[in-house]
Formats: sequence, structure tokens, C-alpha cells
Amino acid sequence: MPLLLYPFSACVPPPRALLRRLSPPPPMAAVAPPLGRSVTLLPSVGALDLPPLPPPATDDFHWLDLFAFLNSPADSYQIPQQDDEELYADEGMELELEFELEKVAEMERARERARKAQHRRLRQRQVKAETEAWARAAEEYREIEREMLDRRLAPSLPYVKSLFVGWFEPLRDAIARDQEVQRRKRVKHVYAKYLLLLPADKVAVIVMHKMMGLLMSSKDGSGSVRVVQAAHCIGEAVEREFKVQAFFQKSRRKGKGKDQGETDPSLEKEQAKCRKRVKSLVRRRKLSEAQKLVQQEIELEEWGTEAQVKLGTRLIELLLDSAFVQSPADQSPDSSPDFRPAFRHVLRQPIVENGKLKKKHWVIECDPLVHEGFESTARHVDIPYLPMLVPPIKWTGYDKGGHLFLPSYIMRTHGVKDQKDAIKSVPRKQLRRVFEALDILGSTKWRVNRRVHDVVETIWSRGGAIAGLVDKGNIPLPERPESEDPDEIQKWKRSLKKAKKTNRELHAERCDTELKLSVARRMREEDGFYYPHNLDFRGRAYPMHPHLSHLGSDLCRGLLEYAEGRPLGKSGLRWLKIHLANKYGGGIEKLSHESKIAFVDNQLPDIFDSAAHPVDGNGWWMNAEDPFQCLAACMDLSDALNSSSPHRAVSHLPIHQDGSCNGLQHYAALGRDYMGAVAVNLVPGEKPADIYSEIAARVLDVVREDAMKDPATDPTASLARVLVDQVDRKLVKQTVMTSVYGVTYIGARQQITKRLQEKGLITDDKLLYDVSCYATRVTLDALGQMFQSARGIMAWLGDCAKMIASKNQPVKWTSPVGLPVVQPYKKYKNYMIRTSLQCLALRREGDAIAIQRQKAAFPPNFVHSLDSSHMMMTAIACKEAGLHFAGVHDSFWVHACDVDQMNQILREQFVELYNMPILENLLEEFQTLFPTLEFPPCPPQGNFDVREVLTSTYFFN
Repeated sequence: MPLLLYPFSACVPPPRALLRRLSPPPPMAAVAPPLGRSVTLLPSVGALDLPPLPPPATDDFHWLDLFAFLNSPADSYQIPQQDDEELYADEGMELELEFELEKVAEMERARERARKAQHRRLRQRQVKAETEAWARAAEEYREIEREMLDRRLAPSLPYVKSLFVGWFEPLRDAIARDQEVQRRKRVKHVYAKYLLLLPADKVAVIVMHKMMGLLMSSKDGSGSVRVVQAAHCIGEAVEREFKVQAFFQKSRRKGKGKDQGETDPSLEKEQAKCRKRVKSLVRRRKLSEAQKLVQQEIELEEWGTEAQVKLGTRLIELLLDSAFVQSPADQSPDSSPDFRPAFRHVLRQPIVENGKLKKKHWVIECDPLVHEGFESTARHVDIPYLPMLVPPIKWTGYDKGGHLFLPSYIMRTHGVKDQKDAIKSVPRKQLRRVFEALDILGSTKWRVNRRVHDVVETIWSRGGAIAGLVDKGNIPLPERPESEDPDEIQKWKRSLKKAKKTNRELHAERCDTELKLSVARRMREEDGFYYPHNLDFRGRAYPMHPHLSHLGSDLCRGLLEYAEGRPLGKSGLRWLKIHLANKYGGGIEKLSHESKIAFVDNQLPDIFDSAAHPVDGNGWWMNAEDPFQCLAACMDLSDALNSSSPHRAVSHLPIHQDGSCNGLQHYAALGRDYMGAVAVNLVPGEKPADIYSEIAARVLDVVREDAMKDPATDPTASLARVLVDQVDRKLVKQTVMTSVYGVTYIGARQQITKRLQEKGLITDDKLLYDVSCYATRVTLDALGQMFQSARGIMAWLGDCAKMIASKNQPVKWTSPVGLPVVQPYKKYKNYMIRTSLQCLALRREGDAIAIQRQKAAFPPNFVHSLDSSHMMMTAIACKEAGLHFAGVHDSFWVHACDVDQMNQILREQFVELYNMPILENLLEEFQTLFPTLEFPPCPPQGNFDVREVLTSTYFFN
């Protein structure tokens, strides 16, 4: 019964492009085909990738046909033969392709192995940097001591390091003796249990370095520090080091336990169990065992300010008794060496400084020999904690994230319990965007711009005083007049006091510059490093490293660049030119983008000269408002234009986009204020609007009008005539900028006084004060007229805050990204504690709310929580778009090629932020938290459409 679907004799497979060598088929039993049929058999159906058969007919199939086909010898079907040369050529091409693919894959695997190995090495270095910083310094001093004993010769050391070597042994021995005394005592001092937690040599290093660091970084450059500040800082440093070591050791034990399959009990059960055991041991008078358990318990608790200060003062006392200096060898051979204490405990008398009375207080003051050596050898002072070599740990909680072992907290609460409790109490899901934004900021990889660093070091070695670097020399002191006229003597004393104050400030600036350059020297050879970030209580993000970061001055920003470069592209080259013009300043930053590009094109010879000969050239870049950032841009642009393809040139420079008086931008968006929106570039314009110039023009109109009046009838006329030639954008800029953040009349007056002093046209102090008061009143009036909507919102926020604070409750709210914000302003109580050195007055947070501070601070703090929310939303969106984002409050940074994309993102995020009913949500939250209070309704809104921001070129620029 013929049921064959498809005649096998017609089943001829199509030729294949390439056939692998076929292995011999297995032996098969031959079956004779049916008579009368010509059947050509295939060796193996599955071995050939035959095309699918056409739909078969059902009238000619027989099972014997199929059985015969499947069991026929392989040679009964002949595969169409390919040419041998073509076959081997195709096979060779395939093998070569497979070899190349395998080679590429192996290279990729090798790179991945190398990357992981490099990461492991960097992580090991980071762990050592966090856990062994003070131990390494102590070992260095011990090594120097051994060398001195072996060679009987003092090694050649930098001045400060030679002082440390001389102080290390006596201070270490004094601490060790005190530790031994405290161990033997039955009734111990309060600080004793903390003093015994670290080895004496490590404690000695911490005390020396912290004390010198405080003296070097004093803002007035006086070489002194308050006792309470020094004690708290030293005690806090000892606590931090102990907790680092405890956490490190616990992590190692935990790792070993996991390897052995052990499981740890929960923390709470462990604490409760430990407390019970301590009580039991104390009852049985097994005090040594109880002390060991208490030491383990200390790892888990906060020491508190009082304990830190008591420990710190005892260590300062030991330092005072152990550290000495010797005057230079200019004495007669017969005289005995002049050894003096390196530090003195001194009572400072009350003084008036910047219009404020400073009460008498105790300070630790260093000897002039120590003070004079700061500037030249500040680079040799060890900075224990530097930027991280590996990405920070991702944030997952209040104290979970940031550094690997150093204690890291997501918010800088400064000991305020309400803030800490608020952020600990909210669900982690609510803080997801906050965590993510901080992780993005911390994962940005930086490196030192070596070419700019070389220029800075050259200028610094030649004495500074150019490109914004502080002068390494002091100003000369005025000589005493020969006349004994009392007025002349009084004038000389005032000028002498002023000159000494200036020299102290110069000294402080020089020490600060040395600390920044010290970090740059340490990090210069690293391929990259990272800055872990955390928040202040309003939500603004800050790098956790104190000295060299992109949050700092022009010097810091000029020294840093992205570790990863990206090709400029056409738009990147354009933005690089705009960035250079912005950093040059001098009014150029207020021009349109096209005018900025034209300015840069006209200055190309100077730009090329600045890049090629930054120190000995014509110095065009030194006249910029931000000289070192301008120099970095000159070098980047010069490299691109001198390359064969400028658009393909790789740039590491971060390009900034800054808000135009960002606080007023937020107020204009909150109130939908069209007039305010135009003034701060929320509305599209042909060139950027300049709010500072607008206010300056209004102030100048009022001053000119007052100057025309008769001084006999109007006392402001004479003041206006003095001021009329000094009104400009710079005079009012800082006051306008800070008015939105709640600057007071006194603060604004001090700002304007400083600007007038810089001009140097008014030398009489009384006249300077009167003119400053007049200029301040006129400036604040002009601001109030121009931003009436902002004033209305500020007044509403202040009224709400006053109502809440009147109930003895702090003002608290939730930012748009879910961060709980609590204002920390309470009335503090002073209390005295007795220490081994002196009685100290400490401040403790009281229960009463500071009503006026809560009211005055709420408007600026609320706006800060909004600008921080905008920055976080932008950071997250930029990360999702693949951009390398960095931010400093209202200044957003990316590579030049990515500026256009970031500009679109930040505008979209601003619109998304203000599509929320922010003031309505705030009022609803207040009504929920304080249901018994009757809050005023939200201020009325204008007709500004916030979506206009999307097409505003100069909103951020």
C-alpha cells in the first residue's frame, strides 16, 4: 500500500557553503530496496542541515521504503563534491575566524582578570590607609629613633617632622606611664577606660598631629586654639581610631566565622547578654574579666562629648609636659641650651573683633619657633585620611556606607539627636533616591591634573602672589613715628595692629595652601580616586574629604579633572570654548554663547601661549577670575585644536553649568512669578539676564537721585555723593545672592563694607560705616521691589515656622526626594566639667526651642532642601543616561560632549520638581503633624508656566 509522502530518489540536498569533515558512519545492515524502485540513500539525515521538505503527498508512502532508507550503506548516496581547494580555503577561513574570536575573548578575560586584580590591590591599600594610618606614622618615628641610636647622628628631616621625632618618645612614655597608673588604680578617672583602649605610641601620634593640624588651620593664623576645641578634636580622633580598629578586627573575625560556617547572634541579644555577664562578674569581684567585656561594649556605644573632652584634656596636659623646642644655636659656647615648652596654656583677654566681643578664654598657644616652621614644612604633616582609591561603599542606612572602615554617617548631625532619630526612623525605601544620588556622586572617578599641578608648584616655589595664590611673604610692619604726638602714636598702633592681623591671615592661607598641595602631591601618581559624599541636615551633598576636593577654591578645582576622558565631538568643542570664557570672567560670562565663542576665537594666540608657556609666557590666563580653571581649559582647548581631528580629541575636563541666582530661581518657580522668572533666566532670552546688574542699576538710580538733594536738609545726600562712583555689580552681588537665604541687615552691611574696603577709596572708618549702612538699605529696598512674590513666600514660611516653634516643636518637613529634615535650633545650656587641666564650659542641647532662629532659618533651609532635591534628581537621571556627573549645590558638571544632554535633563527634572504642589504638600504635612494649629493658606501664585524652562538657554549656563 503505497503511502510514500515524498519520493526519496528525488530528495537531493542543496549544496552547502561549507561542510565539516564527516566521520565514518557506523556499520549498518543492508536491506534490499523494493523491486522496481530506484532509491538513493543518505548516509545520515541528521548530519546534514537539509531544508524543510515540501508538504508531502499521501498517496505513495510505504514503511519498507523508509526502513530501507534508514538502514542502507552510506555510499549509496553521493553528496555533490566541492572543489578541494575551495573546501580547504573555506575551512581555513572559518578556523582563522574562530581563532581570532577566541583570541579576542581571551584578551577580554585577561583584561577582566587584571582589572579585578588591580581592584583587589587598591582595596588592600585603602584598607591599610583607613586602618593603619596612625600606626604607620608611629612606626616611622620608631625607625628614625633606631637610626639615630645606631648611627649616633640626627638624620636630616623637615622641621616639623624633626619636632615630632623629638616629642614622640617622651610623649609616648608619658602616656604609657599614665596608662599603667590607671590600670593599677582601684578608683579610676573617667577618661581611664578610654585611655587604655589604644597603644601609647598610636595615641602619641594622634595627639601630636591633631594639635599641629588645629594650630595650622586656625583662620586667624595666630598659632593658638581654644582648649575645649582641641580637647574635643583629640578625644574624637582617639574614639574614631579605636572604632576603626574594633570594626576592622570584628570584620576579620566575622569573615573567619563565615568561612567555618558559623552564624552570629543578633546585635541586640549580644548586647543584652554582655551586660548580664558584666553585672555577674562585678558581683563576684572578677573585675579584670568585667573590664574586658566592657571594652567590647565600648565598641558599640557613643562616647559622648564629655568623655571625649576629658580624655583630650588629659592628653593635652601630657603633651604640654613632654614637648619642648630649643632656640637656634646662636648662643655663646658657655651658655646652657635654651629649652622652652613647645606649647603653653594661656588665658586670652577679651577683645573686640569684627564688631563682636570675644570673651576671655583659655587657649593652647605654640611657641614662635613652632609657629614659624609651619609654612615651610606643612607638606610633611601626615594627613591620615585621603580620598578613596576604590569606589565608596553604597549607602544603605544612617551609618552604613562611605568608607570601608572609617566611621561614616550619611548626615552631618553634629550631635543633634532629633536629626539622627528622624533619618533612622524612616523606611529605607523612602530614602532610595537619596542613597542612589550619594552613590552616584561618590562613584565619580577623579585624578590630579598633573600639568596644572606642575604650574602651581612652580609659582609656589617662586613665592606665590600671582594667579590667586597667596603671597609667601608678609607685609612690612609700619615703623614707630619719631614724633610723640598722641594722635600719631594712636594711628601707628592701629596700622600696626591691622598689619599684624593681615600677616596672621596670610599665614593661615599659606598653611591651607600647603595642606591642599600636600594632598595633590600624595594623589598625583594615582590613576584615579573617589570622594565619598554625605549630607547636611537640609540635604545638600558634600565630599567627606576636607582639604582637596571639587567643592573647594579655584586652586582645588583647577587641580582636579575626571579620570576617564571622552572625545569632545562637535558640541563638546563648542562647550569647551564657552567654559573657558566663563572661567575668564570679567563680564564675558554674561555675554551670549555666540559672543563667548567669538571672544575665545579672538584670544587663541594668548590661549596657545598660556598652554605652552604658562609660567614664563605672557600670562594671559593669570588675569582670569578663576585662573587655574581657566588654565586647565586653555590646555584642553590647545590640545584639541593642535590635534589632527579636534572633534576626536579626548577631554578630561569637567564642564560646569551653574544656576542663575539659583535661590531666586526656586522662589520664582514656587510662586509662578513671571517677573522674577524673567530676571533669573527661567524664561527664554537672546542673552542671559543678569539680576546683579539689574539690582546695581536700580541702586545707582536711587543713589544719584539722593546725591542731587541738599545735604543740609537730607543727611543721606552726603553719603550718596561718596557712594555714587562706587556702585557696580560686584558691590551688590553677594547681598543679592544671600538675600534669598535669609541674610540679615547686619550681614548685608558687613558684605558691602568688605566690598568698599577692597576699593580702598574710603579710608575713614566712621564714614565707611555710615556709607555701608546707607548702601545696604538701598540694596535691600531694591530687592524687595523686584521680588515681591519671593518676599511673600518667605513671609509665609516664616509665619508657619513661628507657629510651630511657639509650641516648643522644631520645624520639620520631608523634601521632594523623601529626606526628612529637622531644624536643629534649640536653646543650649552651658555646664561645667572638671578636667585634669582646667574646668571647661560645654554646651548641651536643651529642651526649649529657639523660636526666632527657627523662624529666620526656615525659608533659606527650605529652599536649600529644594535645590538639593533638584541636584539629586538630575544626578540619577544623568547616571541612567550614561553621563559622569558631579555636582556642587547649584553647579552641575559633566564631560564637554555631554553638556547638551545634561542641559536637557536638568531642565526636565526642574519641571518635574515644580509640577509637584510643593507648598500645598508642605502645608498638608504641617497640618498632619500639628492638627491643633491654624496655618495661613498658601500664598497666591502668578501666571508663569514652568515649562518655559525647557527652552530657556540660560537657565543653567
